[in-house]
Amino acid sequence: MTRQPPKSTFSACPHDCPSTCALEVHFYPHGDVRRLNGARDNAYTAGVICAKVARYPERLYHPERLIKPLRRVGQKGEGRFEEITWEAALDLIAEKFLAAEAEFGAESVWPYHYAGTMGLVQRDSIHRLRHAKGYSRQFDTFCTNMAWTGFVAGTGKLAGPDPREMALSDQIVIWGTNPVATQVNVMTHAIAARKKRGARLIVVDVYETETMKQADLGLVLKPGTDAALACAIMHVLFRDGLADRDYLEKYTDCPAELEQHLKDKTPAWAAQITGLTVERIEEAARLIGAVKKTYFRLGYGFTRARNGAVGMHAAASIAAVTGCWQEEGGGAFHNNGAIYVLNKEMIEAGSLRDPAVRALDQSLIGRILTGDEAALQGGPPVKAMLIQNTNPVSVAPEQELVKRGFAREDLFTVVHEQFLTETAAMADIVLPATQFLEHDDIYKGGGHQYLMLGPKAVEPPEGARENIFVINEIARRVDPKPHPGFDMSARDQIDWMLRNSGYGTLAELEAGKWLDLQPDFTTAHYLNGFGHADGKFHFKPDWGRCASPNKPDGEPFGRWQTMPELPDQWDSLEQADDQHPFRLVTAPARSFLNSTFNETESSQKKEGRPEVWLRPDDAALFGIPDGAKVKMGNRRGIVTLHARFREDVAPGTVISEGLWPNDAFEDGRGINTLTGADPVAPYGGAAFHDTAVWVRSV
Repeated sequence: MTRQPPKSTFSACPHDCPSTCALEVHFYPHGDVRRLNGARDNAYTAGVICAKVARYPERLYHPERLIKPLRRVGQKGEGRFEEITWEAALDLIAEKFLAAEAEFGAESVWPYHYAGTMGLVQRDSIHRLRHAKGYSRQFDTFCTNMAWTGFVAGTGKLAGPDPREMALSDQIVIWGTNPVATQVNVMTHAIAARKKRGARLIVVDVYETETMKQADLGLVLKPGTDAALACAIMHVLFRDGLADRDYLEKYTDCPAELEQHLKDKTPAWAAQITGLTVERIEEAARLIGAVKKTYFRLGYGFTRARNGAVGMHAAASIAAVTGCWQEEGGGAFHNNGAIYVLNKEMIEAGSLRDPAVRALDQSLIGRILTGDEAALQGGPPVKAMLIQNTNPVSVAPEQELVKRGFAREDLFTVVHEQFLTETAAMADIVLPATQFLEHDDIYKGGGHQYLMLGPKAVEPPEGARENIFVINEIARRVDPKPHPGFDMSARDQIDWMLRNSGYGTLAELEAGKWLDLQPDFTTAHYLNGFGHADGKFHFKPDWGRCASPNKPDGEPFGRWQTMPELPDQWDSLEQADDQHPFRLVTAPARSFLNSTFNETESSQKKEGRPEVWLRPDDAALFGIPDGAKVKMGNRRGIVTLHARFREDVAPGTVISEGLWPNDAFEDGRGINTLTGADPVAPYGGAAFHDTAVWVRSV
């Protein structure tokens, strides 16, 4: 008797989104995936997922999925390949890696990865190969470093109040994130608070996003001026007797010094910097000061500037001035990364990590591959790469350098991918990868508190292989230091990690689907003290020496010595000037997730085409009509796209939502042609939302 496939099962979304949604996967009778829903019995997901993941079968069964290993036969980037067997591909990879090691040393091989999957096994097993061979390490600098550093500078720990408490708030401040597009479950709980409690929603951003359209008060400010707004709000709180002085005395490091420092940070001062009116700043400050149960949901967007760490720290400081941390439904939240204490030895082989091996900055990949001595840290050139879970020929800054580097004939590149991305098209060997429903993995929610299992739900197409298969098979051919992790399946890895982290077993997690690791109220709200040694929230961080979840091995980066001692506007931005009068923000689009989903027809139709949004009065100064084809550029390069007028963009600002593939642009140059890779103070990061440009009608 033929065994019938199940009608449904559970999983977890693997994509780079703080929501990390718990999923229900539904099947057709013949076994194919029919649709995905949010898990209704998960208190954070609460039955709601984004539209792009709900349409996942379109991606899973896409006709252009890679299903055979390929070897390049044409020029790099030309996209001409021939099919080869897995055995032949793996043997060739090992041969090239060993040859590079023999001639230039193991550091000439650079395994490169990021967040195409957030699964701890399939994403992070690449480190096991890296450490076992002494290949170049990777210093992760996309997205998080400025945000995490700024938040932890204040709190001493990357954690905060239960995100589900938003539903218990009387007021929610969503700052620097557009959750309607990027983390829909924030809106689930915010709207629940509005319906049940009449909660007010305040949104801060650089244009009127879909989230701001739902706000009671929306503040559209100039990019990189968030610290000025935060300081003016705190000025009003002290001025008008709305600061919680008892809380400040008990829980913060220097409240009197902060109050004195803010004396001249008036709404009028901030209005000149932010572009907001004095009245709007005063209104926001009064509302925040009057409502004790205010929950600050602080996003990544406003930190992707050269002063991003300072902006995050200033915004988080407001919650300490009001003392809203004391309330259920109050406090400031960015990410819960610190609550997960996991032993990943079998996954990553951390015991084999050699700190003397260089850690190359992922954002500087263009400079690294074009031989920049400083970016290479004085070491050998990169001669071979294994790339998993990322698409640097689209998503990395300084794209002209990135493309030039990948075009090197003396660089051997292996890309393990689901589609023939821009990066895969530059590869010497392309290996077909599984998608998340086709392998086992485990996920932690940065935007909530669940540790979640994502079990294999369907068989992959013949030829596709999971990430750890590739890692383990390469390892068997390149003579690494021995490690038991190379002989373990994904399920073995998960079970070992759970048992050795004190979280039970795989069988127990499989029965329960997820673990709720939320700390108790007192801990989550820092009522026994913040994470610093003195137990205080630090208004006065020791920049360049303060704690952070991801610090470089050597000295801090950038102009860290000039960072303000106390919350303040720090003018370290890439300044607009006569030649580059606009400041570009490369915001995420609702139907794409980085470069994922931009291959699906439904997402392409919803997004339309690459555009740049600007105010009509700004456009008029340069003779740009609405809908016109324009060129946008700076010293890094030029892109071609179309202009669209938006009244709700901050003055002097242009917005390009993406991330469109490079070939969606007329000249084949994507938006990251324009973005810079200079490491941001104090601990690095790429300032994707801090770019000075000119715009001209074609």
